[in-house]
Amino acid sequence: MIKRLSFSSLFLIGLSAVLYASKVDTVNVFSPSMQKEIKTVVIIPDAYLQETEFPVLYLLHGYSDNYGGWVNKVPAVKELADWHNMIIVCPDGAYGSWYFDSPVDPAFKFETFVSKELVDWVDKNYKTVRKREGRAITGLSMGGHGGLYLGFRHQDVYGACGSMSGGVDIRPFPNNWDLAKRLGTQRENPDNWEKNTVMNQLHLLTPNSSRIIIDCGSGDFFYEVNVRLHQELLYRNIPHDFISRPGVHNWEYWANAIKYQALFFNDYFDAGKASSSPSANTHRGRR
Repeated sequence: MIKRLSFSSLFLIGLSAVLYASKVDTVNVFSPSMQKEIKTVVIIPDAYLQETEFPVLYLLHGYSDNYGGWVNKVPAVKELADWHNMIIVCPDGAYGSWYFDSPVDPAFKFETFVSKELVDWVDKNYKTVRKREGRAITGLSMGGHGGLYLGFRHQDVYGACGSMSGGVDIRPFPNNWDLAKRLGTQRENPDNWEKNTVMNQLHLLTPNSSRIIIDCGSGDFFYEVNVRLHQELLYRNIPHDFISRPGVHNWEYWANAIKYQALFFNDYFDAGKASSSPSANTHRGRR
């Protein structure tokens, strides 16, 4: 027997799909440090109305892109918010900010914005887990530098961090991607370059102080600096996940990489929930 659905049934199915699907907000977040509004995409999972609080993944874009890069070029990122019950926040990092506070240009204070002002705004306006165990940060290319740079420097804010095809050591690239505009020339301002590269933030880490994931394709022009970062973390006995597979610096690679990273951060968030549950606390109290 062939069953036919009535128009009303089809309408209800369609309505259900609309009601229970991730929602994408594009908001303006005011930055006191830069005295301007920063456009930001916030992806809210479909379970938002049913649960009380959600972990947040801060997802950073690359050089010359903007706040809409991830959601427009990898639409499946919206599904990741649903699958893992997390809020995903994609701020605008401007053209070549590299997500640090520029020592030569006061108009670029993106370390302060992303690690302080944006987090405070998101926690105020959404139902979030308001502690480090409920926050992670990652990104691609310039945003991969930002994910680790901010994650290492602000471990009180983010409990986990990552990078996809990240420019994790900027020093070999003195003439690229507006870096000299943000730091001054490397020849005249070497200290700025030393202080604002991921490779020189490793002294801030201790074993297991942060959950770390690094992913870079073997054909990427940033591959060598990612391998060096991986080796240095091994030398310092800092646990981390390092993923490399065939691939280059493009959206095909990042669309795949974000799935692994979202799963990694979801596992971190779940571990935090389990450790803070009443039953876990009761069990730990028994001898």
